[in-house]
Amino acid sequence: MRKKTITGCLAVMLMLSVGSFTMAEDAMPKPDGDALYNYISKVSPYSKWSYWPDHEGMLEGRAPHAPQHKVFVNQQGIDSKKPPVQFGTIQVKENYSSDNELKAITVMYKIKDYNPKDGDWFWAKYSASGETQKAGKLKGCISCHATRVANDFVLVHEFK
Repeated sequence: MRKKTITGCLAVMLMLSVGSFTMAEDAMPKPDGDALYNYISKVSPYSKWSYWPDHEGMLEGRAPHAPQHKVFVNQQGIDSKKPPVQFGTIQVKENYSSDNELKAITVMYKIKDYNPKDGDWFWAKYSASGETQKAGKLKGCISCHATRVANDFVLVHEFK
């Protein structure tokens, strides 16, 4: 009787852990600008995420982004020690004017099998208020970030 109880408990624990993993995976947003913004602003607010360890706080930026920026990255990105980064990695760049006014928010989101030829990145640009301006396989984002294919399209952090 005891062996059946232990086996039953182990089976329930296994089902719960698999269920939790599936639920966590399902919680990630689909490749959709509005769904992604909802995720980074409400479900997992990016302002509570980390910075890349070699790119912290307000820093000087360059075109096409504003002259200053802050770049936040979720835990999947931080846990990625070498390229390619883990699927589910999200990098959020707040783009500021020279007088520290938030002008736009740009996002890279790594989604398995989304766009393999371009690193599986989903790209999005939002207004300062969060309105989706562009989202998807954005040629401008891809062509600029493709200069760092070996670094998995990430420009602001150097994997060692």
